[in-house]
Amino acid sequence: MRKLFILAAALALFACAEKPEPANPALWRVEGRGGESAWLFGTIHSAKRPLLWRTEQVGQALDGSDTVMVEVANLANEREVSATFARLARSKGQPPLSQRIAPEMRPALAELLKKSGHSDGDFAAVDTWAAALTIARADADENEARNGVDRAVMAASGSRPVVELEGAAKQLGLFDALPEREQRDLLAAIVREAGTNTTDLAGSWRKGDMAAIERETRKGLLADPELRSVLFVGRNRDWTARIIAAMKAGKTPFVAVGAAHMAGTEGLPAMLSAQGYTVTRVE
Repeated sequence: MRKLFILAAALALFACAEKPEPANPALWRVEGRGGESAWLFGTIHSAKRPLLWRTEQVGQALDGSDTVMVEVANLANEREVSATFARLARSKGQPPLSQRIAPEMRPALAELLKKSGHSDGDFAAVDTWAAALTIARADADENEARNGVDRAVMAASGSRPVVELEGAAKQLGLFDALPEREQRDLLAAIVREAGTNTTDLAGSWRKGDMAAIERETRKGLLADPELRSVLFVGRNRDWTARIIAAMKAGKTPFVAVGAAHMAGTEGLPAMLSAQGYTVTRVE
């Protein structure tokens, strides 16, 4: 009887498990004149359900690579990432958050603070960029982050080395280095976008709809020219150089970064093409 109970419980758990969603994400092949090669795979950092990201083409590309390149390699180590964030976010003598935003936006900020469980004075010892990211993540679901495809790619990397294109410290350092004016623009963009973003990014990613993803890179904080230059264009330029260096060193990297970084004339495929590489979308 006990065995029957255990079997029934196991079947019940299996039945309640989230069914992975099918996907047909975008994938590019990069080829150089000297025989260099790489793969570019656009990921999504979070999703409500697990995703069947490893299509036949993606699987072959990953299996044929000898290195995996990602934005941040220690995503699963949430304690370490949080410690890095806390260290960089520390500040002194900051005014209340409401004083760092235009008066007409303060009611919307107050609503967002209430929703996130914070008060106006909670960020007196926190940089503006860090306060902005904190309230932006108020509704973040850690389970959704664990469904992120970048994490899944790293888990599937096997014995291949996983190389960081920037790492958590450098990534957060980009925000930390922003002038206060731009940090306040970041806060304003997050407050402005709160509760209005109904775009199904996961749906666009699953369909490999790069046109829809590219449109998203023109909205919100990336619509601000200075923020776009630092957080999008500059990062893509740095990553392009690192990918080229890896290929010239004889590596065949599988580059798995957020799909937005593949989009448009300032995305990785376009930048590598501008450097003389043949970049072909294969999926």
